[in-house]
Amino acid sequence: MHLFKAFTIIILAFTIVSCGNSENQKTSLSITTNNDKNVFTIGETVALSLNNPEGLDIKSTSYTLNERPIEQSFTLNDVRLGVQTITATVNFEDTSEKITTKITVLNNNAPKVYGYKIINEYPHDITSYTQGLEFHNGTIYESTGQYGESKLRKLDYTTGEVLKNIDLASTFFAEGLTILDNQIYQLTWQENIGFVYDVDTFEKTSSFKYGKSKEGWGICNDGKQLYKSDGTENIWLLNPETLAEEGHLQVYTNKGKIIGLNELEYIHGKIYANRYQKNGVAIINPENGAIEGVVDFSPLRKLVTQHDGLDVLNGIAYNPDTKTIFVTGKRWDKLFEVEVLEQ
Repeated sequence: MHLFKAFTIIILAFTIVSCGNSENQKTSLSITTNNDKNVFTIGETVALSLNNPEGLDIKSTSYTLNERPIEQSFTLNDVRLGVQTITATVNFEDTSEKITTKITVLNNNAPKVYGYKIINEYPHDITSYTQGLEFHNGTIYESTGQYGESKLRKLDYTTGEVLKNIDLASTFFAEGLTILDNQIYQLTWQENIGFVYDVDTFEKTSSFKYGKSKEGWGICNDGKQLYKSDGTENIWLLNPETLAEEGHLQVYTNKGKIIGLNELEYIHGKIYANRYQKNGVAIINPENGAIEGVVDFSPLRKLVTQHDGLDVLNGIAYNPDTKTIFVTGKRWDKLFEVEVLEQ
């Protein structure tokens, strides 16, 4: 009796394992490209081929790039940069199979290098660990970080006077902010939550959770779309009504990805991004993620009061009234009004 039970269990187990392997079995088909490293630049042609070592009877094959139909040979135009997925749908007589490969798309031009000219200098609170900066109706709104020091402020930028201030709970490390439709959107760092305030009263009206982006760094808007950075090469596209992440850009040059994207500002159709610890700003095309320009603001740090708590450049805001850019840094005692110049 015991031998019969043992034999039955062994047979049953073998049957289950066999069925499982059969259901998960895949063919040896694979996609190859005309570049051994699968690295291409904008404007290049990608030629795809299907590697079929088993000589399977394939009836038809169709391809997509990020779910957009493509031909077997296609040119990389109007495509986002970074790591992209090509999918082949292979049809047999009675079934079909999807196989994928990854390609990396680089920009086809090196970033332009821009200089700057200082137009004015204004006082700035030397204790403010600046995370976000934005103009609205002629005044500056600022988000400051650090646990136990995080604030949301409205400032007279010409004098540094604090016109309105609220302190965040000590459990939150505030990050970037932006203003859209009379609402302030303020990020927190690793707390996976952002806050929404009334721009006039600073009353907190709602909050939102992050999605695939693990942290909050910078945020800006183009009047319709919200853009959010998380310290990586990704800029996330947020629905302005639901605040859900509806995709992302990958920020690349002609050489590779650029990480550490921090405070963001949308200026004349481009995203200006502070790069953490770099004391510079990247100018990004929001359509494809290409860095089209860079501004080295590192000399500004030497023009502020030097002290133990002094930290990196961070905080960039565009004033539509003066049509100029304002930048500062973490615990800087100056706010600089600058004009960006092509070299």
